[in-house]
Amino acid sequence: MNHATTYHIGNHKNTRRKTAKTVEQATLRVLKMDGTDTGCTGNPKRQTPVCTDSHAPNGFLKTTFLPKLKTAQSLQAPKRLSKVERDYYLSLSKLVKHYGINPIETAQFPYPYNIALSLWDTENKLKSTVYNLENIRVVQEKKKVFIVTEECCSVGLTLYYIPVIPLFLMLKNKARRKTAQLLLSVCSYLYHIADVPYYRQEDAYLFWQYDMMENWIAQDDEEVDNQHCKDELKQAEHIGDLVEQKIYNRKTLSAFENRLKQFKARDSFDAECLKMAKEVFSLYQSYPTASIFRNAPEINENEDDYYEHETVAMEKYISFWADSTGWLSESLSECINNEFNEYGDVQEPKISKRFDDNPITANNLNFENRLFDLLDELIYLLNTYKKQNNGHFN
Repeated sequence: MNHATTYHIGNHKNTRRKTAKTVEQATLRVLKMDGTDTGCTGNPKRQTPVCTDSHAPNGFLKTTFLPKLKTAQSLQAPKRLSKVERDYYLSLSKLVKHYGINPIETAQFPYPYNIALSLWDTENKLKSTVYNLENIRVVQEKKKVFIVTEECCSVGLTLYYIPVIPLFLMLKNKARRKTAQLLLSVCSYLYHIADVPYYRQEDAYLFWQYDMMENWIAQDDEEVDNQHCKDELKQAEHIGDLVEQKIYNRKTLSAFENRLKQFKARDSFDAECLKMAKEVFSLYQSYPTASIFRNAPEINENEDDYYEHETVAMEKYISFWADSTGWLSESLSECINNEFNEYGDVQEPKISKRFDDNPITANNLNFENRLFDLLDELIYLLNTYKKQNNGHFN
């Protein structure tokens, strides 16, 4: 089954279990730019409807308030208005066929109100069927008018950092070794196919964050107090290298399917791991070559005020790392929060579709939605294991 060529409409997405580290409250202004905030619709739940008092006139409840004329007024209509309307409705017909919605009839209204009303109706219907819809707008390019939609996979200022020390501890536990091997295959897929960065590689963002922490400790004069910090860093490097060797081995990935077939859950934790691993393998089969960065928009670094417009790149908030607990994790998180607090935007998977004379892209964000959910689940399971075992080598 190839989901990459089929556009699935409707809200099929479960609410994510937010167990990955979340950027501190101070950085919530990352997505708050000047003007109206039209950020990605990452939450499938709508606001609770507000009801009128029981004594409100029945006539008011039956009244339909049509949208104000706003968007369509920006169109520069040529002498023949029918050309604008014809272009718009031709574009609309392509959009409704692509997304599978039923538009209301607006041709009987005068221009430009008919376009404004149609666009308002289309946007409302897309919001209820297309989970990742960010916005819809009418574009006038030279003498051609058409509709453009944008879909965005919202990450919600979350650090998707996969801890490897809990996985290493699991490997040392004889009772959990089969579970650990199954999770190693999951991580091998993320490493080789999904392109999740690994913190021990020099081109990874977290490599330099760990290196910075090491230099900071080396320059500190408090030798006694820093010994524990040095030990954590040494452990992060040593265990990180060992785990990377295992997931780098292609045999770990090729054994994925066989490990799934032979795995027998001994308790609820094993059952959760098996369920997550099956979903990862299903994703792998559906998108055998897809990278998490496949729909990452380009970052423009040529702005006049670079620091004001700087963007948190995806490879900065998606990665393997050593651990989610301890002094090292807390220190790194604080440094990362401070850095991200100075950024003006977040790079997120995004696709734009033009309903003009060109072929409409069949691309979608189903892969990204599923993968982010699975990253959440994997991080949760690894952190849960370490918490239940108090971080001990069994």
